[in-house]
Amino acid sequence: MATVVSERPVAATGLAEWAPRVLSILRIVSGFLFMCHGTAKILHIPAQPQFANLATFSLTWWAGILELVGGFLLMIGLFTRPVAFLISGEMAVAYWMAHAPKSGLPLLNGGDAAVLYCFLFFYFVFSGPGPWSVDALWRRNTLT
Repeated sequence: MATVVSERPVAATGLAEWAPRVLSILRIVSGFLFMCHGTAKILHIPAQPQFANLATFSLTWWAGILELVGGFLLMIGLFTRPVAFLISGEMAVAYWMAHAPKSGLPLLNGGDAAVLYCFLFFYFVFSGPGPWSVDALWRRNTLT
């Protein structure tokens, strides 16, 4: 006989109260991972051979700046919605310019991360940063 763990709604299990904090964790982790792409391109940390001779002001250089600065701002939760909108757009452009011409399927063209980042960041435009963010701290201080 199978055991049913719970058929109660998520709100009744207590998981729903964690949703805002998990949203913050998702934002922090994704911002950090995105920032790492920028550090590789701009700061060469970690060193990646394909970025060793990156031309300043090239399209890839600008992408690195957006990833470095945008990833940092997203990670700390500062200006989350406009930053998320901007870097979501960057990932859409990256997919259609660099990946889609190779194949129509992200699994085959190496663009699955770009698609995931694009839609994850687009979600943050609507969800906001969550409670563990500079935006939330700023909002609390201006309301008191």
